[in-house]
Amino acid sequence: MTATIKGSLFILSAPSGAGKTTLCRALMKHFNEMIYSVSYTTREPRKNEMSGVDYHFISREEFAGKIKEEKWAEWAEVHGNYYGTSAGFLNEVLASGRDILLDIDVEGTKQILKRYPDSITIFIMPPAPEILRKRIESRGTDSREVAERRLKNAEREMAQRDLYRHIVVNDNLDEAVAEIISIVEMYLVRRPKGVRD
Repeated sequence: MTATIKGSLFILSAPSGAGKTTLCRALMKHFNEMIYSVSYTTREPRKNEMSGVDYHFISREEFAGKIKEEKWAEWAEVHGNYYGTSAGFLNEVLASGRDILLDIDVEGTKQILKRYPDSITIFIMPPAPEILRKRIESRGTDSREVAERRLKNAEREMAQRDLYRHIVVNDNLDEAVAEIISIVEMYLVRRPKGVRD
């Protein structure tokens, strides 16, 4: 007989420009058995984006149908496009005992915590607001209006960081990666092992 060990759900959130994508990649490289949850979206793929890797690209009709059927663990409409996380996918992976990494915003985290209250939540903070502004403005890919919107959203998200169990300041990338890895390892070590008789 084998004890059922459910996987753990890890959530990483950060304001735009705080280095979340780089940290997620480092985490996935270190924990190579962890599953990265690929979000669904109704927006058009950008150049070099691959369906199933960057996002699952679906139609608005399909997305709306899944809202009615309550198939999303969390979802939101952002700038006229829908984004969501499949509840079926999360349930299936967790039931198999695998761990999942979710890269979502604060509002998405609130929705996930209603369904999965045991989720381990980590919020990435920039070292200082002026550094965040510099990072966002130096990208050169956004108009001034979009950059200002990103900064306002960042301020709103940082104001809600106490929702998270762990807060990591990304001042030095290597140190931030090491800190996040140690947080994840702490939970994986605590988890009981499956017992066979």
